[in-house]
Amino acid sequence: MTCTVVATPYAPTGATGGSRRVISLLAALDRLGPVTLAYVPFSGEEPSRDLDRLAQLEIRPVSPSRGLGRLATYARARAAGAPDGFARGASSELAAAAVDAAGPRGRIIADGLSAAASLLTVMRKRPVVYCAQNLESGFRGELDSGGSAGLERFERLLLERAAETWVPSPREVDLAHDLVPSAHVVHVPNVVDVARIATVAPRRGEKRLLFAADHTYPPNRDALRWLLAEIMPAVWAREPEAILTLTGRGLPEGIEGREHRIEARGFVDDLAAVYAASDAVLVPLRQGGGSPLKFIEALACALPVVATPKAAAGLELVAGAEFLEGDNPQALAEAVLVALSPRGEQVGRQGREIAEQRYSLESLTAILSRT
Repeated sequence: MTCTVVATPYAPTGATGGSRRVISLLAALDRLGPVTLAYVPFSGEEPSRDLDRLAQLEIRPVSPSRGLGRLATYARARAAGAPDGFARGASSELAAAAVDAAGPRGRIIADGLSAAASLLTVMRKRPVVYCAQNLESGFRGELDSGGSAGLERFERLLLERAAETWVPSPREVDLAHDLVPSAHVVHVPNVVDVARIATVAPRRGEKRLLFAADHTYPPNRDALRWLLAEIMPAVWAREPEAILTLTGRGLPEGIEGREHRIEARGFVDDLAAVYAASDAVLVPLRQGGGSPLKFIEALACALPVVATPKAAAGLELVAGAEFLEGDNPQALAEAVLVALSPRGEQVGRQGREIAEQRYSLESLTAILSRT
């Protein structure tokens, strides 16, 4: 039986949304046949122990070159059009390991822009799937008005050269076809293992709101600033007993001291207990692309989610039924009040149902079985 190889320039630890997408992808592929993870260790990080339960997975750490060899790889990636930051993550050793593990007939999947930069030469010789974390050029202009042109050119090259491109939302399928109308693009959504996530029992009289995010990611930092400066004051004006819990790496210091109703937890290895102690989840994104995994995880917990249209744009959800929506602080505060009411329990149940149908490992496995 042929093997599928997922090549990634880092260890998928589960600490970031990107690495959790890789873990879910490997779990779904493992249900379909032999799969190999080829990755470049960084700072001694190890892949998530969740991967230990995958029966058909082989894990291959790859030692990158140093000195002149690394410089030559970087130069080739830059010459091909890869932006500086992604060219620095390119590895010729990763490409060689992926080709070796796949053999002559196996499938190779490049996870993200740096892995795709590593495999550009291989793409000329055999089919390679480009698995995009996001279509970066679709939102990088929001963050850096002058830095997205080169990224767009590189993404266009990948869309042209890859045998197939996987993107996490229908919106990004459209964006990809805007860049390259002839590209073979497939919607491969972000998912979680819904079957292993326990639903949160309704909590009477509690008013705990959760914002869980990687705060090293610029769109999440912007969301946190907006949440603290405008949204939570609007919430507290209506519900003064509400408590805000913040989790995730990169939280700015001193947040908890600003307001006694804020609980800053930082990075939490296992969020199950945090979800279990929450009454609603906030996703107040104004920037970014794709579909936030914490959004999907909250749906799976049967917790009502209060989100902006931007945060929900990458998901196929019905506002008011499967989540609660607001596009400004007052509207979000009103949505929070609904989430904390008995109506919020119904929204949470419907969110869980849609997570099972569209954002589970089972649904992802079905999609990948057809690619």
